[in-house]
Amino acid sequence: MTRPGRPSIAPLSSAALRQLNGLNPLTIHRKSTRAKALFALAVVCILWGTTWLASKEGVRHMPALELAGIRQLIGGSIYLVYFFARGATLPKWKELGPLVVLAFLNFVFSNGLSTWGVKYISAGLASIIGAIFPLWMVVIGFFSGSDRIPPKAILGLVLGFGGVCIIFYEHLEDFFNADFRFGILLSLIATWTWAFGSLYTKKQAARFNPYFGLGFQMVIAGSVLLGISTADPNFLPLTAIPAASWWSIAYLVVFGSLLAFIAYLYSLQHLPTEQASIYAYINPIVAVLLGALLLNEKLTLILMAGGLVTLYGVYLVNIAFKKEAGKFPAETDH
Repeated sequence: MTRPGRPSIAPLSSAALRQLNGLNPLTIHRKSTRAKALFALAVVCILWGTTWLASKEGVRHMPALELAGIRQLIGGSIYLVYFFARGATLPKWKELGPLVVLAFLNFVFSNGLSTWGVKYISAGLASIIGAIFPLWMVVIGFFSGSDRIPPKAILGLVLGFGGVCIIFYEHLEDFFNADFRFGILLSLIATWTWAFGSLYTKKQAARFNPYFGLGFQMVIAGSVLLGISTADPNFLPLTAIPAASWWSIAYLVVFGSLLAFIAYLYSLQHLPTEQASIYAYINPIVAVLLGALLLNEKLTLILMAGGLVTLYGVYLVNIAFKKEAGKFPAETDH
């Protein structure tokens, strides 16, 4: 007999229990490789979306370039220690040039500027802008003339930038704010440099282990950004950095640069590339929704509509080139 006011719950069948157990993430170690890869992809979709919020919170209390520099220096050092422990050797002289170029394109400019930009604009808006870098690669293709541009990519380009225009429609008054304009400009430049970095990576990929090289790029960029940030009158000694920023840095290193990246590599190894790349369309959605929920950022129908149109345009561009392996190298966290 049940207590008054409590509904009677029928016992679940063994088949239903097995189905519920299949949804339990704590049993992931017993699942198939594909199930683990899908779980890893879900982790990437969530974690890389949250890095925009972590950066936003971190730069509230310290200079953005200093935060990016510390994050990259710590994350890169962990990568190097791991690979050296596994017997990796120092890059050859001919490999250092490309590593330095990529360090500046992908981390000093792209990650550094996007982190700086999110100080002045919302995490959700910054994440949507960060997702459009494949559109710039189509623009580069127009001017270089080195590749044939598929019609679907052109349609994606038009839709992508059309979606951005929809988003900016409700921000027209914000453009009178110099800080807002500066944040948008920084975020756009970050996407340009990421596009050039992706194209350069494609040409240099065979010269070095890209994952070992990632550690060198991060250490180089972190050192450069920290050196630049010392000229900032607001530069903080390590002992003066508030706990909130240290928590943001720790989150960005552990969950953004390490766990999510490892999960992405695992999903990429065991899932089709086009399936593994779905994170690029989910990350901005996560950032927009969590930004509204946790940081009280403005969430409107115009922003959602413009964001979806933009992401659909990016999707069309990506699938237009999906047969060309390595055309758009994968993005890590911003």
